[in-house]
Amino acid sequence: MNYSNIFQVFLYSYEKNKSKTAFIYRIGEKKVEITYQKLFEDVLILSKAFMEKGVKKGTKVLLLSDNRYAWIVSDFALISLGAISVPRGSDTPTKELDFIVKHSEVRYAIIETENLFSQHSEIFERIKLKNIFVIEGQSLHKTFSNIYSYNEILKKREYTDDDLNEFLSRRNITNMEDPFTLIYTSGTTGVPKGVILTNKNFLANLKVIPGIVGLREDDSFVSILPAWHIFERVVEHVAVANGCSTLYSSVKTFASDLEEFRPTVVATVPRVWESLYTRINSVLAKQSKLKHKIFNILIKVAAQYNKNMRILKDKLPKLKKEFFPGNVFKKSIAMIKLAFLFVPNLLARKKFKAVQEKFGGRLRLAVSGGGSLPAYLDEWIDALGIRIVNAYGMTESAPGIAGRGLDCDIFGTLGKPLPNTIVKIVDENGNELPPGVQGEILVKGPQVMPGYYKNEEENKKSFTEDGFFKTGDLGMLTITGELIITGRSKEIIVLSSGENIDPSRIESEISQLPFVKDAVLVGQDKKGLGALIVPDVESMKEFLEKKYNKMSESIKSLNDKEIIEKIKSEFNKLLHSKKGFKPYEKIHNIFFLDKEFKLGEELTNTLKKKRHYIEKKYREIIDKLFH
Repeated sequence: MNYSNIFQVFLYSYEKNKSKTAFIYRIGEKKVEITYQKLFEDVLILSKAFMEKGVKKGTKVLLLSDNRYAWIVSDFALISLGAISVPRGSDTPTKELDFIVKHSEVRYAIIETENLFSQHSEIFERIKLKNIFVIEGQSLHKTFSNIYSYNEILKKREYTDDDLNEFLSRRNITNMEDPFTLIYTSGTTGVPKGVILTNKNFLANLKVIPGIVGLREDDSFVSILPAWHIFERVVEHVAVANGCSTLYSSVKTFASDLEEFRPTVVATVPRVWESLYTRINSVLAKQSKLKHKIFNILIKVAAQYNKNMRILKDKLPKLKKEFFPGNVFKKSIAMIKLAFLFVPNLLARKKFKAVQEKFGGRLRLAVSGGGSLPAYLDEWIDALGIRIVNAYGMTESAPGIAGRGLDCDIFGTLGKPLPNTIVKIVDENGNELPPGVQGEILVKGPQVMPGYYKNEEENKKSFTEDGFFKTGDLGMLTITGELIITGRSKEIIVLSSGENIDPSRIESEISQLPFVKDAVLVGQDKKGLGALIVPDVESMKEFLEKKYNKMSESIKSLNDKEIIEKIKSEFNKLLHSKKGFKPYEKIHNIFFLDKEFKLGEELTNTLKKKRHYIEKKYREIIDKLFH
C-alpha cells in the first residue's frame, strides 16, 4: 500500500471494484444500491461543481451533516481537490458551531438540510461564506445567490472526457504531510480543540486496520455512527479501500438491519452494545422469567468455560511473572472446571445460535471503539460466541492506537499497539513505568496528529520533548506488551480524604441493572460518592415489585427516601471487594433525573457523557446530595 494521499486509495479501489456494491441506503421503504462505478461518478460530478465554485487545495469547508451516502461522496469530492473538510454533526449547538466556524476560518459550507441552515442562519449571514451547498432541498437557491443544491448538481450527470482526465490528473494533488481534515473534538472536557489530521495520519490507519481485523473483500458493514467522527470515518474508508459494502442504518432500524442485511462486521461504540445487551435481556424477561434465568445461567457457563480455557492456554493478561508451581496448580484447577463445564457449554452454544441470528447469523467480528468497553459487556459478547475486537484510539491519532484484533487472543486487554506505534506508560514526572503499574498512556507513531489548530499553548501541554502525545488516559502494559485501560486522568474524582476514583468503572458496574439508562458519578472534593441516575421508570417499578413485594404501588416520587435506600443498597452490592472495589468506592447517595441525556447537550455525538456540562447543569442537585 504505497499511496501518498487518500485520493489515490479511492481511485485504486474504483478501478478494481467498479461493478461491486459500495453502499446501500434507504429512501422510505425503497433500498438503493450504489456501485463503485456510481460512487466514482458522483464524486467526480460533485468535485467538478465544487471546483467551479472556487473550492481548491487548502480551502477549508464546513461539512455539517449526519451519516448518509451524500456525506461520504462529499468527503471524497473534497479530498480529490485537496480541500480541508471541517466536519460536524447536525446536533451541534449553535454556540459551539459559531466557535468552530470562526476558529477554523472556513469559507465554504456543506449543510445537510435547509432547516439546518435556518437553525444556524445568523452564523452564516454574519460570517459571509463564499458559497454554501445544501444536500437536501433546493428552495434556498431561489432566495440566496450563493446557495447551491445537491439535487441540481447531481441531476446533471453529464461529464466529458476532459472532465474525467482532469479529475484523474489530480491523483498527486496532495502529499503525505498535507492536511485533509480539521476535526474539532466533541468537547467532553470543555472548549473544542481543532485536530489537524494529514494524509499520512489517516493512511497509517488505512494500511494496518485490514490486517488487524483480517478484512476480506466480501465483508459487509452496517454503519450507524456519525460519519464526522474519526472512528466511523476510518471504518467507511477502510471498507471502500478494500472493495467492501456498507449499509447506512439508524438507531431505529439498527436491530432489524442486522437481521435483514446480515453483515459480517459491525463497528460501533460501547453504548450501542449496551443498548443491545439491555434489549435482548428485556425481551427475554418479558417472554418468560424462567427463560431469562436460564439464558443468564448459560451466559455464566459460557463465560466461565472461556475463562478457564484461556487459563489453560495462557490467554489472559499477565501483569507479573508467575512461578511454575502456581501456574501448574492454576491450570490443573482450570482443567477440572472445564471437564464439568463441557456439556453445559455445548448446550449454551446451541442456545446462543438464536441470539446470533439477531445479529444476522453471519457476524464474524464485532468491533468496539470510540470509548472504553465495560468488562461485563466484553465478557457477555464473548460468551455469546461473537469475536469482539476491542479497539483503543482517539481523534488525535486518526484514531487507532491499539486493538485486540485477530492477531491477539489475550482477553481483557486492548491488544498490542498498532504496527509502527510506540506506547509507553509514565508516572507524574514522565518516568517510564514497568508492566503492571498504572500511569498515563503516551503514544508516538505516524498516525499521531502534527498538533491542534491555532493552539500553541495546548500543543506544548500535549506533547513531550521527545515527541510523545499525552493521551490523558490511564493504563498499564502486560508483561507481553498488551495495553489495558484503567481510566481517564481528567475524569478522576478525588475525595476530600485524598482517595482517587475512576468513575467510569463504577458507572459501568451499576449500569448492568436493567433500569439504569445512564449513570454519572459525582463527588469531587466531597467525603463520599454520589450518583445521578437516568432511570427506565417502568423497568425500575418491575424491579422493585419483584424484589421488594410490590413496593412500586406506593411510589409517589422516584426520589422517595425509601426508594433511594433500596436502590443504593442494590448498587453497593455490585461494588464488592471480589471485583476489586475499595470500601471508599461505595455510593453514599443517589438522585433520579426525570429527563434523558440528549445528544449535543449531556452527550457527545459518539454518546460519551459530557461530565463538565452535566456537573454544571445539575450543580444544585449535586450539592444537595452531600448535605
